[in-house]
Order: sequence, then structure tokens, then C-alpha cells
Amino acid sequence: MTDLLTSIQAELGLPHTQVKLTSSGALPSAFAVTDLACASIAAAGQAVSQWLQQQTGRLPTLEVDRRLASFWFATSIRPVGWSIPPLWDPVAGDYATQDGWIRLHTNAPHHRAAAEKVLGDCADRAAMASKVAQWTKGDLEQAVVDAGGCAAEMRSWAQWQAHPQGQAVNAEPLIQLADNSRQSAKPWQGSVAQPLAGIKVLDLTRVLAGPIASRFLAGLGADVLRIDPPTWNEPGVVPEVTLGKRCAHLDLHDKTDRAVFESLLKDADILLHGYRADALERLGYGAAERQKLAPGLIDVSLNAYGWSGPWQNRRGFDSLVQMSSGIADAGMQWKRADKPTPLPLQALDHATGYLMAASAIRLLGRGGSARLSLARTAKLLIENGPGTDEPLRAEDHNDQGLLVEQTPWGPAHRLHVPLKITGTPLQWARAASELGSHRAQWIHPSP
Repeated sequence: MTDLLTSIQAELGLPHTQVKLTSSGALPSAFAVTDLACASIAAAGQAVSQWLQQQTGRLPTLEVDRRLASFWFATSIRPVGWSIPPLWDPVAGDYATQDGWIRLHTNAPHHRAAAEKVLGDCADRAAMASKVAQWTKGDLEQAVVDAGGCAAEMRSWAQWQAHPQGQAVNAEPLIQLADNSRQSAKPWQGSVAQPLAGIKVLDLTRVLAGPIASRFLAGLGADVLRIDPPTWNEPGVVPEVTLGKRCAHLDLHDKTDRAVFESLLKDADILLHGYRADALERLGYGAAERQKLAPGLIDVSLNAYGWSGPWQNRRGFDSLVQMSSGIADAGMQWKRADKPTPLPLQALDHATGYLMAASAIRLLGRGGSARLSLARTAKLLIENGPGTDEPLRAEDHNDQGLLVEQTPWGPAHRLHVPLKITGTPLQWARAASELGSHRAQWIHPSP
């Protein structure tokens, strides 16, 4: 984990200190996924420790549990007597083309509609496979993207290095951090137990990195308000990522809802958003407009493929970036498989989420912005080298907390948290909730 953590610390301006690791083992993968989990969680924890030292003069110690970090990178919730809906749409996945492989991401109804606009209606995977097989991977990728959908052909790392977008990502830092030290600091309202109490986080993110970031911030006492369009749902991940948050609906195309949003933004301390680079601009909320509405705002954003190059505005998700950047191809070689072999979980999303949270915490007291991308996190993982063969001990009941979380879907347990900060327990005041189940307002609005 050392090299990964050192790289992240340098990007965040954190001291190059080691973090205590407990337990052992690693997820089976061509890459050091467990090391990435530990390093990104440790960096977020170190940002908290530095913030507490600034406020109290004392630096808390940290430790990260390798097993629990690995499990949390998959899912932390354990339903009791009910089950979480499937994560994937029935026709989402990898398909053989005339000259290789492509992945279609069809979880959102409009993304499936875009794929079917190109390929025709597909009732199931078999129907989709027969149609995909008639295409070359490059032509189909471009056709689906042009139709407003999400697709990625499988490339090797070498092919990605030669691609204009791969070259653009190579030139970007892991975290594009810019502070605004001209802003006067807001008085600290927190405590050692809840260092982010009094911090308002407006969360415009969806699957999956951004919600991981805001979940972490909520566990430290922040008031997190998630905003989604009225028609949006992601049932396969909502029980996992809405822990500790309030969730409201707003339509940013509606005049009344826009006024509500602008009022919320004016009072926000942190804005998290995962819109494509040009999407908020088209809604009238570009970077200049956001700062005008909320001077001193901490503005943290992510996208799939980076902030420069020809794909900077391309739709994308973790699984697609794994295909584009060479991860799925390397996994296939590592496993000696005959099909794409991705990471064992959505590690790019989770790691980027913790790095977003760390960035937001580093900007507390001064304002500024941070930009991250899944593709740049992929580069960090790939260049760190191969994983280890040390097996990870299987999960057991001792890994679960005793408290029962009463969710709208039924009772559940959460795994114990992988990060320990002395005196600062990660804990959430609210159970996971349905999207749109709260009012679009702050708990304690500004006077």
C-alpha cells in the first residue's frame, strides 16, 4: 500500500506518514485492489486527522483494516429478511463483436434505449449478443455514444496509452486541487467526535463514486442533502449509499425547483457533483455561476474519462473505464480467461469517492475546488503493479455491527467500519432511505 498512499498524500498535500494496517489478505485480482482500498480510505482518514489537528492542536492516530476495507469496496449493508435489487440491467454486460469485445451499460432506461436505438429492441442477452456480433467494436462503441448511450470497447493498456484520451489522462494530476485562500474561514462548529458537524454538503452525485464520498462525510457529522431528478432511481445501490443522508427531488429544468436549488447552494459549504464536464454549464450552473451564487464554496467534481482530451464530456461508469483503460484486458490475461475479466468490484468508483471526500476536507476553511476522474484513478491502480496471492479470510458474523439499521426496505446490519480514527468514530445518524423521501431544505438554514 505504501507507494499508493505516498502518491495520494503528495496530491492532497498530506504528510508522508504511514498508516497502521490491521488484518491481512487481498482480493483476487490482476491489480492491488485491496491496497487501493486501504490507501484511499487511509487518505480520507488522514485528511480528517489533519483537520482535527488544525482545530484542536492534537493529531489523532489512524488504522485501517484490510479485510473490512475490501468488503466495504463491494457493499457494507447486510439485509435481514429482504434482498437488494440486482445491480445490473438484464442486458448490461460484455459482448463479443466481430473483432473483440465491447461492454454496454444499460442500467438507466435512457441508456438502454440508446443502445436499442442502434441495435434494435432486445428482449434478453441472447438477442443482444446476436446483434452485437454483427458489428466491429469500434463502430458500435461510437454508434452507441453518438446515440446518447454508454459503451466501451475492450482495449489493452498499450492501446489506451496510444489513444488520445489515454494520453490526455496521463497528463492530468490524480486530483486537480485549487484552493481559494482569499475566503474567510467559517468558524468550526464541530467536535472531535463529529468533526464535520455544521458543514452542509449538497450532493448532486449518483452511481457510485460521489455517493461514497458524501456517505463518508455524513459519517463525520456533516448535513448531507442529496438531490436527484424526480424520474431517477438506482435501486441496486440506494440502500448502500444513502446511509446518513437526506434525499430530495428537484427538477433543474423547472423554474420553481431551480429557485429552491439556488437557495440550497447559497447555504452549502461543499458541493459534490458528477455531471459530465459540460452538463451543469448547459443547465446554467457553470463554475463561474456556482461561485457567484456561493462565494467560498468547496466545489468537488468527478467524471469518467478526465477533464481534457476528446472524451472529457463522454458518459462513463467504472465498468466502462475498466474496459477502456486496459484493466479488463489485463485481468483476462492474468486469469487466462477467454472473456474480459474486470476487477472483483467497482474499485475505481469507491477509491475515487474516498479521494473526493479527502479533497473536500482538505479544502475546509479556505474554499476552492477539486476535480477527479475514474480514468485517472485507473492509471494510479494500473501503474502500482500486480496484486498479491495472499487470500482474504472470508466474511463472518463478527464483521457485522450489533445495531440494527431500520431501512424502508426492512432491517439490516452494516459491516464494521474499516477506518478507526482515535476519538472520532464513523457513525451515521440516519438509516439509508429512498430517493426523494425528504424535503429539499437544510436542517439548520442560515439566518
